[in-house]
Amino acid sequence: MTPTEPLARGTAAGTAVRPPLPVKLVIAGGFGVGKTTAVGAISEIEPLTTEAAITEVAAGVDDLSLTPRKSTTTVAMDFGCITIDPTLKLYLFGTPGQERFGFMWDDIVEGAVGALVIVDTRRLDDCYAAVDYFEHKGVPFAVAINAFDGKVEHQLEEVRWALDVSEGVPVLVFDARERGSVRDALLVVLEQALARTEG
Repeated sequence: MTPTEPLARGTAAGTAVRPPLPVKLVIAGGFGVGKTTAVGAISEIEPLTTEAAITEVAAGVDDLSLTPRKSTTTVAMDFGCITIDPTLKLYLFGTPGQERFGFMWDDIVEGAVGALVIVDTRRLDDCYAAVDYFEHKGVPFAVAINAFDGKVEHQLEEVRWALDVSEGVPVLVFDARERGSVRDALLVVLEQALARTEG
């Protein structure tokens, strides 16, 4: 190679630089638990959201008693992405939380290697459907308790017992508003997915 010849694509050794491996993760849970917030906190792009205003009709269906400041709701999905390192890029898909939008879940979850199920301990009933869904589908998942107002109402083992999830399912506390906290929770899901492939 003469000094005027361009280097081969990639490093000086001539190896091609590969784009990061795309990995799909789902962020799920009940209505108003922090799914859209989590995607927005971690995404390196402006997240795509399908937020619609909560109308009087919806307010009569969705329980707003513990989220009185919530004025919008996801009606299709949220989407964002984050590059973990040069070899790995996560594509994040947030599900709608209301049961009436459940018909969309199969399409959103298809191809996902794992899921983060967000829980509000003040409304545990709202997350049973998500836990059951991923158990039934055999998709690795972790349960992330969102620390609303910086606190949770129950201990981790109490939540595990209430949700009836196995010891193999990680249960952790995180803050959906904090980028680092969301990142750490997503890495737990990746570890679950990797353990499944190696098992």
